Amino acid sequence: MEIVWFGHACFRIRTREATVITDPYDRRIGLSLPRQNADIVTVSHRHPGHSNLEAVPGAKVVDGPGEYEIQGIFITGLSTFHDAEGGKRHGRNTVFVIEAEDLTICHLGDLGHVLAPDQVEALPKIDILLIPVGNHATIGPAEAAEVISLLEPALIIPMHYRLPGLKTALEPVERFLQEVGRESVEPRPRLSISRRELPEEPEIILLEPRGADRS
Repeated sequence: MEIVWFGHACFRIRTREATVITDPYDRRIGLSLPRQNADIVTVSHRHPGHSNLEAVPGAKVVDGPGEYEIQGIFITGLSTFHDAEGGKRHGRNTVFVIEAEDLTICHLGDLGHVLAPDQVEALPKIDILLIPVGNHATIGPAEAAEVISLLEPALIIPMHYRLPGLKTALEPVERFLQEVGRESVEPRPRLSISRRELPEEPEIILLEPRGADRS
């Protein structure tokens, strides 16, 4: 499996069975997403920063809670909130669990609160966690650290934090790294991983934003 990050909450997850794009954004957020070829696109919520379906033409859209099986990829959507007030400010958010190649990936979208006990119980064991850390309508560094402790993933990939050109005032990823005591993490262009390569102790992976150029 290969995971590439395009900035914000947009990843390309390429497996033997199919390719998944998560939360494609449009240039109104200040970044420019290259046109994508994928079989499946997941949308955590409807917003220019997360639901630019025109960037992924022809892909099967998964944009809400439920269970889905598409081209050998198993996807489960769990309803959560985009804020800490039960959705009163920003509405709902869908967390997606993607299962492929004997790996379980969890994309938290714009999660705005620490997961409740019943939500944690509804999730399977997570191998790779894609987690927002930048505050501003999502969880910030402290809440992200708490969610990580609840889910105990093998690999943690932060997302939705400050990038050059991004118009939303998010916190830098360094604040999250300080919160979890991992201040020296070298970014890499992609993550290529199999189940046998998962670490025994939790590890934080920083990905370089590919193609997330200023618009």
